[in-house]
Amino acid sequence: MDWDRLLAAATAARANAYAPYSHFPVGAAILMEDGSIWTGANVENCIPALGTCAERNALTTAASAGLRKPRAVAVITDTSPPSSPCGLCRQILSEFIDPDDDLPILMANTRGEREETTLGQLLPHRFKLRA
Repeated sequence: MDWDRLLAAATAARANAYAPYSHFPVGAAILMEDGSIWTGANVENCIPALGTCAERNALTTAASAGLRKPRAVAVITDTSPPSSPCGLCRQILSEFIDPDDDLPILMANTRGEREETTLGQLLPHRFKLRA
């Protein structure tokens, strides 16, 4: 896994975050099945429920382009330890992986700390319909 390339893309995306309320910019990059990398930044709203996380922005953009299989995710914040994707993001990521597969996730911060995990570790017993 070329985490450096994915993390660089997430870091660049983080620069575009719109976080005037939380002051918590997040960047995400998702490696898709065709080798492309899709990025997203969090976009807040004065009504918190209307904001969108970086991970969901990246994945829904890739899905809108017809890509359906994420292979790895990198997320960057400035917290120590690095922050993990929220529950909503975990569930939407799980929607796009096969029920028996897992998804590597790198959580990083701007100080160089990194933590590797998987979606299965973050969301055990995930809800998934089998079509």
